[in-house]
Amino acid sequence: MQKLRLKGFLADDFEPIVQRFIETNLISDHRFTESFIHWRRNRGYGPLRISMDLQARGIPPDMIADLLQITDNAWFVGAQKMWQKHFKGKRPVDYLQRAKQMRFLQYRGFTREQIEYVFKHSLSGSELYDHN
Repeated sequence: MQKLRLKGFLADDFEPIVQRFIETNLISDHRFTESFIHWRRNRGYGPLRISMDLQARGIPPDMIADLLQITDNAWFVGAQKMWQKHFKGKRPVDYLQRAKQMRFLQYRGFTREQIEYVFKHSLSGSELYDHN
């Protein structure tokens, strides 16, 4: 309805039609949310970013929480894959590079715990800040 309003259509013209689509389940916030989460997750975005994007699209926070499952362990693996893909497994050589890599993952929407997991499991302590 928001898109139709922006295009200049009058609410009286489209609201009954949209309401009928909702009643017959042709339009579903639940299906949209599931699809959006799947799409963004496959593109390497984390749960915080996806949640913000869904809220901006008017999806209720309780539906987002139910479908997003932020505590799912797969998010940790997703953060690790995104780090590997973006930085090619290149370990930070100093704290500035580590901070840059962490900011990237944060921007992608991963939680602090997920980011810490990447640096704990992708880089063992002896490898961290190694110049090799």
